[in-house]
Amino acid sequence: MSKSWDDMAAEWDSNAAVIAYSEKVASALANVVAIKGSKILDFGCGTGLLTEKLSPKVTSITAIDPSVEMINALKAKDLPNVSTVIGVVDEIFVREYKQAGQRFDVIVASSSLAFVPDYQETIALLAMLLVDGGLLVQWDWEKSESSGAGFTVSEIEEAYTNAGLNVISTSIPFNMGDMRVLMGVGQRTA
Repeated sequence: MSKSWDDMAAEWDSNAAVIAYSEKVASALANVVAIKGSKILDFGCGTGLLTEKLSPKVTSITAIDPSVEMINALKAKDLPNVSTVIGVVDEIFVREYKQAGQRFDVIVASSSLAFVPDYQETIALLAMLLVDGGLLVQWDWEKSESSGAGFTVSEIEEAYTNAGLNVISTSIPFNMGDMRVLMGVGQRTA
């Protein structure tokens, strides 16, 4: 990627493809879980296009992203029930949230998990942040023979299972041009 996420933040919300993607993600989420009244973690939130769509329906959203400028763009939207975190989900973040008694009903990760250094470890950390019965829902490109980017169904299912999540479903809820978007839904069990 020639530009950093910080460099892309100013133009992100005016990118038609990015807007369409976030709308399709919000629709796909509505088809699998009722989020009304939920506490949500938006992992890799970017400028908060998905956060903005979910905010009116939920109790609270914690939006985390390592890009200062992406978070600044989200903060400028002044959403009353959204708290932002500049950073990553690591062992320190998980420990602090668990010690504070903060867990999430739903964790969403829209086109962000393909960018983490260790996918399996990140899924395990996210699973620790869920309440019993909570859901982790991710959307990423489906990995194909011609493209090494994204994930396969088996990679998602393996990561969820290794993290102690029940795999609820893996599906292709929508396409963007000729690229298929793979959605995984996993549930933390008691």
